[in-house]
Amino acid sequence: MTLTRAEAAFRAIKTPLAERPISHQKEQRVEAHIFLCVLAYHLLISIEKTLLDQGVHTSWATVRETLSTHHINTVVLPTNGGLVLRIRKASTPEAAHRHIYQRLDINPEIVRPRKSWSAG
Repeated sequence: MTLTRAEAAFRAIKTPLAERPISHQKEQRVEAHIFLCVLAYHLLISIEKTLLDQGVHTSWATVRETLSTHHINTVVLPTNGGLVLRIRKASTPEAAHRHIYQRLDINPEIVRPRKSWSAG
């Protein structure tokens, strides 16, 4: 494993979180950053290996691109009474999504639909 590959894995994990690059000044934070890079690397390699063992020859980049179209949506509905209803639900997984989830032994219903009320 090269540090470059571990850094790339870390970027792949944090990009959906919209994290910005941070230059660490303290040794403890640098060590934590390296630990998280290695952890991300192992996670991505584990996903690739699990898929390979299932006969799916693909990379993390392809998996990520395929799953990027499976969304979780939150609908916000204000009411006349001043309350707000929020409904959170995943979109219906397409065949390509279901294929990856099945191979990784992940429930295709990635989140259960949830309703919540709050003051506007």
